[in-house]
Amino acid sequence: MLKLAKLTDYATVLMTVLAADPARWASAQELADRSHLSLATTSKLLKQLAKARLVEAARGAHGGYRLLRPATQITVADVVDAIEGPIAVTECSIHAGGCSIERSCGTRANWRLINTAIREALEAVTLAQMAAPLRRGGVESPLTFHPRSASAPPARE
Repeated sequence: MLKLAKLTDYATVLMTVLAADPARWASAQELADRSHLSLATTSKLLKQLAKARLVEAARGAHGGYRLLRPATQITVADVVDAIEGPIAVTECSIHAGGCSIERSCGTRANWRLINTAIREALEAVTLAQMAAPLRRGGVESPLTFHPRSASAPPARE
């Protein structure tokens, strides 16, 4: 099964909570409470998101965390990259030289095409779209994704 790590899912939840009220600073405890995550997990994720420059932190009585950029300019791909690193379905889809059968493998170009499609899908969804149901107080219809068409697989390296 191909799936994101739980921490990546939790980071997306935290980011959508922040995106639902982007002008307001929220403490780590408040974010933990609103996202139903432990304070330890919330704090760990906020540090990673701050390091990736997706959130900013301020100390003091009126401090806390908030988005560093507008939610319309942060994508799900940004959150995945911040927590997991580069999106890669297979090692060879982003790096050359990591596989013993790379020179004779006939699937590398197709794995790169698949990896590109996944990346584009994650880049097509913004945090503002993810947070829309939170701002409305309900559930909205599923997002519609229209991937860019790729006429040919990427060149083999």
